[in-house]
Amino acid sequence: MRYITTSRRHFIKGLGLGIAALPTFSMGATALWAGTSKAKRKPNFVVIFIDDMGYGDIEPFGSKLNKTPELNRMADEGMKLTSFYVAAPVCTPSRAALMTGCYPKRVGLATGSWGVVLFPKDPYGLNPKEKTIASILKDAGYATGCFGKWHLGDQPEFLPTNYGFDSYFGIPYSNDMWPPMPEAKEWKVAPCPLPVLRNNKVVDIVKDMDDQGQLCKRFTDEAVAFIRDNRDRPFFVYLPHAFVHSPCNARKEFIDRAGPARDLDEERMAREPTYAMRQRTRAQIEEVDWSAGRILKTIKELGLARNTMVIFTSDNGGAWGCSNGPLRGNKGATWEGGMREPTLAWWPGTIPANSTCDEIATTMDLLPTFAILGGGKVPNDRVIDGRNIAPLLLGRANAKSPHQSFLYYKGNNLQAVRSGKWKLHSNAELYNLEKDIGERQNVAKDNLDIVKRLRKYLDQAHADLDNPKNCRPVGKNMNPQYLVPLERLKDNQ
Repeated sequence: MRYITTSRRHFIKGLGLGIAALPTFSMGATALWAGTSKAKRKPNFVVIFIDDMGYGDIEPFGSKLNKTPELNRMADEGMKLTSFYVAAPVCTPSRAALMTGCYPKRVGLATGSWGVVLFPKDPYGLNPKEKTIASILKDAGYATGCFGKWHLGDQPEFLPTNYGFDSYFGIPYSNDMWPPMPEAKEWKVAPCPLPVLRNNKVVDIVKDMDDQGQLCKRFTDEAVAFIRDNRDRPFFVYLPHAFVHSPCNARKEFIDRAGPARDLDEERMAREPTYAMRQRTRAQIEEVDWSAGRILKTIKELGLARNTMVIFTSDNGGAWGCSNGPLRGNKGATWEGGMREPTLAWWPGTIPANSTCDEIATTMDLLPTFAILGGGKVPNDRVIDGRNIAPLLLGRANAKSPHQSFLYYKGNNLQAVRSGKWKLHSNAELYNLEKDIGERQNVAKDNLDIVKRLRKYLDQAHADLDNPKNCRPVGKNMNPQYLVPLERLKDNQ
């Protein structure tokens, strides 16, 4: 017998789809979730979101350079998701999609005001009217905390505590948006101090590279403290690291382990940029491995492992010093290397150990999945592009991706679509990702019927997201201020 749960009916209604449009749950899957909830409590959720990590940067995904024993253990005890995507190849829109369960264009954050991402004092931000993973879980009784890089707006109304997070400690935008950043007149932004916030208050400044190297530990310490403080109630932890985004630095023990220390002054970087970046990036990757291990160790020590799902992934493809493994392209591109992420899922006793899932799934799916597993309500007054992927994560027999198609956007421009093993670019190039993960052999001429079928998905997407009526407004503050007063403003201000 197969049936739809009440909460899932709300989910489908909110999408404006018929029951047949989404896969139903088996009785076994529903019973498992119910059993977990009744035997203990609602499951905890942790999302570890790395910045600019490539598909081939960790050992479970083939790295021979970086040592990631903690992530190896996480993969052994959990699941590798080998076709897991973000909805944009750069920071801000990718994070907007994770938080809202929607393509960035649908929530007005496919770009920032002056560039591809939000900058300090940007008048844009995530609309406070949007429902986020945190707000949905908070309404369901969860303690919610965000520790790390936010990058969805730095004005007071755009900070995490306005989107369902009880606690926030971190930086409001990218770690390169500080005085050493070259002035970019076309973005109309001056280099400015990089603040550290606790909730809505600036409590520190990242002053130099030594401070940069402490960010991973500081965010991890805060996340661990939050988990310990909320061990007796369900919690959601969002840990969006600033690592491995440049400028790259890590703690000394990781720098020493990665190889000879290299200064990142302009002269040396000009002489040997690739080597210096690779050494520092390797140190950062191995430190975020440490961070993930510390989170899992804490959960185990508190006896919460069998009631906690942890997701480890990245916000876009690898940049300087990173490896995208067999994938073509990198950060900023809609080739696989820009949007397919090294992803692990861990929930001992629930997610099958040492398992692999190659079905299409995305960060947008976490909102409906967490809501359903956590007893929350998926919004039924707006379109949510994400789908429930619990059957995939739970390793249900014959579980398939709930996505007939996945769209690759760069800013507001639709550049490709994937359906099953096929990927069609807007320039009519077709790739069989099952046989050609590196997108090297265009097979469009031999598969005209596939091209025609996938082109229909592109046409449907244009009809949907190119229509302003189907997109929600971005948040705006027409009198934005820097979080930290500048000593002086540039002429272009």
